[in-house]
Amino acid sequence: MATLAFLFLILSAILQVVELYRTKATHSSEKREGSSDTLLKRKLRPKSSLAAYLLLSSGILGLGFLIFRSHQIRFAALTNTFESLVFYSAFLSILLFLYRLQRRIPFLPMVQFGGTIIAIILLALASSPIAPKEALPPIPALRSYWLVLHVAFSFIGEAFFVVSFVAALGLVVSKDLSRKEVLDRITYTSIAIGYPIFTAGALIFGAVWAEKAWGRYWNWDPKETWALITWLVYTVYLHLRLLRGKKDPLTAWIAIVGFLCTVFTFFGVNYLLSGLHSYR
Repeated sequence: MATLAFLFLILSAILQVVELYRTKATHSSEKREGSSDTLLKRKLRPKSSLAAYLLLSSGILGLGFLIFRSHQIRFAALTNTFESLVFYSAFLSILLFLYRLQRRIPFLPMVQFGGTIIAIILLALASSPIAPKEALPPIPALRSYWLVLHVAFSFIGEAFFVVSFVAALGLVVSKDLSRKEVLDRITYTSIAIGYPIFTAGALIFGAVWAEKAWGRYWNWDPKETWALITWLVYTVYLHLRLLRGKKDPLTAWIAIVGFLCTVFTFFGVNYLLSGLHSYR
């Protein structure tokens, strides 16, 4: 199922490239005709497409695979790098599908495409040698549902940060004011939703699990420290976004740095630093 989920993501990305070219051609035609509508006024809402349903199917397959694996190991399959990557990619795929359906903020195909590429990278890493795939029962320290909540909520929050990262990149490079406004709104909304979820997972549930596993709520372990750094970066983003307003390149760069911190917290700490979280 994980392999099929990966193939669905690739097919979705290919179809999205076609949609991007069509969207670009449509916008060029409207510009030549002198259309004055902005992205915010039009609130672009494409019809449901095969690319979107492939994203949904990939996410469902990924979660289905984890449920089957949970039955195999007789515990929630969310305790090692491989399982975490599959869950991360699966939830991100479903989130990108929901982003296409929602109507509160404009839909930008490039944001969905960028998120899809990251979901593909996550599954590619899951299939690489860095993530052992054996379906083995977790060691006693990992047999805690506080750990499951910790990991699940952390990656759900980070899936929203993926969307904010792609939108922030677009904001930095875009020169169109109306597009910048939309991208800023997507960045802010994604972080505003992901921040409390990440806070609950990475800090609160993580601290409770740490107390159950090691006897202390906080150990200044490298992963704990970098999770805190990540949280502080996004806290700074929200603070400055409220102070400095929309379309500020500084806040966009902070959102980009925040996502890079999540990447280092997951991969860099696991493979470059040693600590209490050195599980594979």
